[in-house]
Amino acid sequence: MATPQSRDPSEQQDEACPVVESIEQIGSQWRLAVLHTLLEGEHRFNELKRETGANARTLSRVLDDLGEMGFVERRLEEDAPIATYYSLTEKGESLEPVFEEISCWADSWLEGEALEA
Repeated sequence: MATPQSRDPSEQQDEACPVVESIEQIGSQWRLAVLHTLLEGEHRFNELKRETGANARTLSRVLDDLGEMGFVERRLEEDAPIATYYSLTEKGESLEPVFEEISCWADSWLEGEALEA
């Protein structure tokens, strides 16, 4: 069995690709903020704007991107007043344990760094 040091670098790169691809899909500040907020449940556009701090243009672009990637779905309610709601798809909801793990990691490692600074 090859150790990490003895493996071919191209093998290591192939193993990292899913991680890199995943981070590229969800890794922007605004995508993470929107996904994390939507873990709480369905939100209207202005609620997302207020909770994430994103401006309307950025939020609109991020929601479109997340929708195209299959993380977020949009629901239009045409009763007066017209309202647009956003929620996570099954793919988006599957990120909940990832956010929990990142939160645990941050609690363990970032708190100590803040105290040292």
